[in-house]
Amino acid sequence: MPANREAASCARASQRERSLSGMKATTRQLGLVMATTLVVGNMIGSGVFLLPATLAPFGAFSLVGWVVSAVGALLVAGVFYRLTRRMPLASGPYAYTREAFGDCVGFLVAWMYWVGVVIGNAAIAVAFAGYFLAMIPGIGTQPLVSALVALAAIWSLTAVNLGGIRSAAAVQVVTTVLKVAPLLVLAIFGLAHFDPQLLVAGSQTGTPLHAINVSVAATLFAFLGVECATIPAGHVRDPARTIPRATLLGTVIAAVLYIACTAAVMGVVPAAQLATSQAPFALAGTLLWGSWTGWLIAGAATISCFGALNGWILIVGQFPQAVARDGLLPGVFARESGRGAPVATLLIAGVVDSVLVLANYSHGLVAMFTFLLLLTALSGVFAYLFSALAEIVLAQRNGQRMRWRNLGLALAAFAFTMWATLGAGQEIVYWTFALMLIGLPLYVWQVYKAQQVSTLGSEVASSKIRAARERVLDPLHGSRRAASSTTVESTP
Repeated sequence: MPANREAASCARASQRERSLSGMKATTRQLGLVMATTLVVGNMIGSGVFLLPATLAPFGAFSLVGWVVSAVGALLVAGVFYRLTRRMPLASGPYAYTREAFGDCVGFLVAWMYWVGVVIGNAAIAVAFAGYFLAMIPGIGTQPLVSALVALAAIWSLTAVNLGGIRSAAAVQVVTTVLKVAPLLVLAIFGLAHFDPQLLVAGSQTGTPLHAINVSVAATLFAFLGVECATIPAGHVRDPARTIPRATLLGTVIAAVLYIACTAAVMGVVPAAQLATSQAPFALAGTLLWGSWTGWLIAGAATISCFGALNGWILIVGQFPQAVARDGLLPGVFARESGRGAPVATLLIAGVVDSVLVLANYSHGLVAMFTFLLLLTALSGVFAYLFSALAEIVLAQRNGQRMRWRNLGLALAAFAFTMWATLGAGQEIVYWTFALMLIGLPLYVWQVYKAQQVSTLGSEVASSKIRAARERVLDPLHGSRRAASSTTVESTP
């Protein structure tokens, strides 16, 4: 058994080296700025614009919850920081899990992550449509129009990604700057007019520990995306240095911006008014500068969703490539165009998202958004959980004693993601488990195909060996038969 594990590990290492060495130097187009904006842009999507209203009843305890979530996100980011410094692998969470625990666990992580991102993209497109149509009075309540706007966003950004990773990364940089700038201005001016008396918790919040727990549960999923810089590793310049730095830097930027904006909004708008607001950032802007800022905030939210959708479409195309090259997904997911774009994967994801949007548009935007998020809430956390354990396994496997500090940080990241999993609720865990079970037949089929190919290859190799052996031995047998007949004829 140890020999088998060692052989499997060597085979995976060989595949990894071929995959990374196969990337031409010209395909490594992402530097630190683009990799960082991929992390920040994918984290800051639509949820942050509604969270101040959700957290309003908890007052100052909600800010403590933000800090706890930020610390947890930094623990997870630290896991990917250390893993990518040790071995920068494409499709990070999947690659590290497979390297540590084998094909089956690696496939399950990859399956749940990719399906979660695909479904989550439909939810982001729905949120984009909601914010976009909010700026056009009169038609925003028509579900069909909302669905068409969501489809337009999906396919326009799919077209951008079909142009190659460089064009997608350029859009990501621009949209990240455009979304961060107004949030930063609001945070600065809001904190300048900050009233601490507005942060008093309501009477229905329960104990401080309960208020903090609820706040952590509400804010945790705003940090999904810490791993995004690890996924297009084959396209990143100097990945062993760039990816770890982009991961930590992007997480810190998002955490600071989240906490500062939430504190600014809650310190300007009274809690009772904030809790009932459908647009808390716009309400804060109106109190600070006047009614015209509502349009500015709605525009920032629209751009935020648009940029997040672009970044996650990039991820949905790049992520399955390494999985398919390892034979755990159909080969179509590994194909690239001349520009390095995974055309088939992007088109498949676009079609699935379109079906999800069209099938659910009659339920209304809020119902659709809630339903889709229900299916995807834990897919990223599931990948984080196994990545934290993979760091421990891989460090010990390489024959190097893991530092006690790194071991403690990895275990803390695992504990945090486990807490998030258990705290997500039974219904969400149920749907996440259902997603995992749905993927198992595909894994069995891929393993069956690989075994068939291996058996066929062995039979072909055996037949070639037999044929070669016969070609070598036939002349010898012929010469022996000739010698024997000559001896018989010369005998009187």
